[in-house]
Amino acid sequence: MADVRTIDGTHGDGYEEARDFARLRAREFGYLDAGGHTYLDHTGAGLPPRSLVSGSAARITGALFGNPHSESPASRASGLLLSEARQAVLRHFRADPGEYAVIFTPNATGALRLVGEAYPFDRRSRLVMALDNHNSVNGLREYARARGAATAYVPVAGPALRLDEQRLEAALTTAGRGLLPGRARRRGLLAYPAQTNFTGVQHSLEWIARARERGYDVLLDAAAFVPTNTLDLSRFRPDFTVVSWYKVFGHPTGVGSLIARKEALARLRRPWFSGGTIYAVSAQAQWHVLASDEAAFEDGTVNFLSIPDVTAGLDWIDRIGVHRVHTHVAALTDRLLAGLGGLRHSDRSPLVRVYGPGAGEPDRGGTVALNVLGADGRVVDERIVTRDSAARGISLRTGCFCNPGAGEAAFALPLPRLRAAARARPRSLEDYLELLHLPSAGAVRVSLGLSSRPEDVDTFLRFVEETYRDRTPGTTGLTARVGC
Repeated sequence: MADVRTIDGTHGDGYEEARDFARLRAREFGYLDAGGHTYLDHTGAGLPPRSLVSGSAARITGALFGNPHSESPASRASGLLLSEARQAVLRHFRADPGEYAVIFTPNATGALRLVGEAYPFDRRSRLVMALDNHNSVNGLREYARARGAATAYVPVAGPALRLDEQRLEAALTTAGRGLLPGRARRRGLLAYPAQTNFTGVQHSLEWIARARERGYDVLLDAAAFVPTNTLDLSRFRPDFTVVSWYKVFGHPTGVGSLIARKEALARLRRPWFSGGTIYAVSAQAQWHVLASDEAAFEDGTVNFLSIPDVTAGLDWIDRIGVHRVHTHVAALTDRLLAGLGGLRHSDRSPLVRVYGPGAGEPDRGGTVALNVLGADGRVVDERIVTRDSAARGISLRTGCFCNPGAGEAAFALPLPRLRAAARARPRSLEDYLELLHLPSAGAVRVSLGLSSRPEDVDTFLRFVEETYRDRTPGTTGLTARVGC
């Protein structure tokens, strides 16, 4: 048998590795079991390991760190740790330091805003987006629209709700206004998720090179992908990649990164400047000179006390092995999907409806979207599931998860009906549901991660069966909430 290292760094056989994640959970995430929690929202947020939190506290209280925009001893100490964090991010993604720069942001959304506000959209360029983008990516269309650029959405298709590659090919081939075919002029920006946060579908990274060959820059939303998958930027070379670190290892919150090719970064034109982004500035003469490196995009003072925790978190996850996390989560996801497929009412009608890839299908992550079905075959309002699962100590997510395109595809909402709902300007969630002919405000999302275990999956399956089998829950007592 091949030599296997356990998470603790010792040697063990395959059976030992199968038990390894259980020991990791007890050591780093024991607070889950101590509190009787079943946590099934890893796509929403990863959980903080005890060792990272205690290590962070020891670092902060054990030395002196100051605002890095100075040359004092305290500032130099912070600057050194910031530099180490940038290097750690590049190593983790196998990114060439000569090709890529790391910009620290408050989150993935902040990284997307940096690109959107500074990207050189014009009337001859296009913004091409996957329909199942997160709303933080969808917002890029407002920057494109303001500068006259056309926006094209590529639909998702089939029961698995995968990107329609023929339509994507067509969208990338179509020239913008006044734009000749070929690579004589840059065409615009393709923005899509490596893994959608709605269904867990993983889109092909091969489209990065194909889009760039057609003259497009590529923005890859990797926020839902990198917690359980390896992203090799030496092989796949998107121009812009965005991540949120709390989704990977739970701590710290409030720190994300834009990993950008320096060539693409140089094409961005920031609409403003701020403290920390300039080399020189004049108030009276009204001129400024932006910094020439990543500092030009890090507005104000970065989170210098928390960013070093990214270095520690990457070291922690690399010791475990992202490939092993992937295998662990994939096995639990198969267990969940197989279990959901077996849930039936007494008349053998299905108890749940799953959106996206089913059990055994490739290219999917540990995010599963579903609706519970009553004995009459109708969808159980997801707010009922929120209420009932919370009463059982289960943390999951319901709604449309800031991903309206995936929801529109999952619920088969036609464009005319969506436009009619917008014209009607309804004032409540119930009004929207009635106009769209929807029985529920969204779906139920169960997402698995590093700290998950088989018992968590079984707890959820048992909850659904015991709570809804042969029943038709109503909506009495529910409070409407608005938003995705």
